[in-house]
Amino acid sequence: MQLSEDRAALEHEEQIVWTEEVADYDYVRQSVERSSSTRRRPVAWTGVGRRVGYAVLRPTAPSGDVPGRFIRRVFWVKDYDRSEQPDGTYKTTAPSEAVDPRTVAPGVWGELTERAWGGPLAAE
Repeated sequence: MQLSEDRAALEHEEQIVWTEEVADYDYVRQSVERSSSTRRRPVAWTGVGRRVGYAVLRPTAPSGDVPGRFIRRVFWVKDYDRSEQPDGTYKTTAPSEAVDPRTVAPGVWGELTERAWGGPLAAE
């Protein structure tokens, strides 16, 4: 499923919490955690890389497909992302889940911008 098709992850968001200062990051990775055990506390992160932010849900947000589990967005970086290695793998590109953190808001998908991509985006 395309991340942009998962509207359930956005529907009940109240706030985005950044656990690190991401204003200077060209991009962060955006993904959806489908089995968070909480609406509001930090999303547990067991993936590769480092969590730098997460969505907080409204207190009335319903469970997802599994009772007591909630669908939430998580934002993260890997050791070889541009923020960690400016001249590395993603010097002039970005991973598929990359979004510009300046475009992230509750209920709004982050976007891939020229800043996040590291150069001009190809015209579609």
